[in-house]
Amino acid sequence: MESLTELLAEVQHGRPPAADGGVTIVPQPSPRDAGVIAFTAHTVVFTDLDPGWVRDRLPADDLSAPLCPPFLQAMAGRTGRRIGNVDLLGMAPPLGGPPPVPLSEVTGSDHPRVARARRFRDAVRVWTGQGGLLAVGRGVAGRWEIAVEVEPGRRGRGAGRTLATCARHLVPEPVWTQVAPGNAAAVRAFLAAGYQPVGAEVLLA
Repeated sequence: MESLTELLAEVQHGRPPAADGGVTIVPQPSPRDAGVIAFTAHTVVFTDLDPGWVRDRLPADDLSAPLCPPFLQAMAGRTGRRIGNVDLLGMAPPLGGPPPVPLSEVTGSDHPRVARARRFRDAVRVWTGQGGLLAVGRGVAGRWEIAVEVEPGRRGRGAGRTLATCARHLVPEPVWTQVAPGNAAAVRAFLAAGYQPVGAEVLLA
């Protein structure tokens, strides 16, 4: 059976699932990570629930069903998990050389953004610079994920874009990001930093 790790590796090489209207069901990559990723005309559900139970709740003629409330609520109720936000999922290849601006690595940060990163990621490292904070760690299926937080007084000046670009210099593999679609400023910053939309994702915590 195909694993989520293998599937995401294919996406990183420019080979997303076929846009055939299908649903792929794979086991959870870890006890922590369960959820749904919607690619173009193809959805991936990663869960340890019985695949038959999943398919019984997904109408064959509704491509949006896996990310709609009825299915997510059923999945959450069955697993005892909480539905997270439906995020835009972006990805960018790594860049060589040092980051374009100086960064200072910090340890022991109690910043809320760092605390959240540590709940959902492993091996989290944190840097500050440009009036903001950058956290990098291993998230869903071991992929490299980043989080950026810019101080209120520095927003609107390109700091988010710069920090998102820095992450591409700090990680030797493609970098993934999850952004709330309503956070238009963050979406613009990641797009400007070279991150391409690859789908939508909701995690069940």
